[in-house]
Amino acid sequence: MSDPLDLGAVRAVLADLDGTLIDSTPATLRVYAGWMADRGIEAPGDHPHGVPARQVVAMVAPHLDPAEEAAELERREVADVDGVRALSGAEELLAADAPWGLEVAIVTSCTAPLADARLGAAGLVPPSVVVTADRTERVKPDPDPFLLAAELLGLEPADCLVVEDAPAGIAAGRAAGMQVVALRTTHADHALVDAHLIVNDLAALTAMLPVRLGLDAAPMEAPADAPRAP
Repeated sequence: MSDPLDLGAVRAVLADLDGTLIDSTPATLRVYAGWMADRGIEAPGDHPHGVPARQVVAMVAPHLDPAEEAAELERREVADVDGVRALSGAEELLAADAPWGLEVAIVTSCTAPLADARLGAAGLVPPSVVVTADRTERVKPDPDPFLLAAELLGLEPADCLVVEDAPAGIAAGRAAGMQVVALRTTHADHALVDAHLIVNDLAALTAMLPVRLGLDAAPMEAPADAPRAP
């Protein structure tokens, strides 16, 4: 078993966007279905959540130019934000007056224009640090986006708690040397077992955060229904 999740060691929360702070799944599926139909591509069984568009193109249509098609997908996604909404706990986490006194950053596989469009559609005000896919050469599951977020916040990786819904993001957080909480918003538990803790959604995590008058909170044991990584 992994060590218990130690919230007392956390000085910042690095949150994914899609599936963590917002629900963009219906819009994403619409866009990709339309794009694949236009290109005569057979749809895969499941959409690969948490994977940048260029990588999705390489997976489902290796005969097409990944940069050109990713740009077209981004154009369509920015234009279609119908139904994009904030998930439970997102406003509380991003609130400037949140009682637990943690820094917050968004680390997403979206490009900057798409992240801006979706945050606006969901009515969320982004924090000062937002790391998008166009800011690092390597993206999730590599650790670079999370390491950049920590650097921009002036913190060490061990100070940061990653909140993710997808295996690629969990792998990136672990590779960055950070504690990771996974949310059951887009994947079943068996895909999330590499996280330190699995909870239902972001609201479940914010309910665990103590009122932080200092950084001396006790380690948190996982709830009985939340598996931890080996």
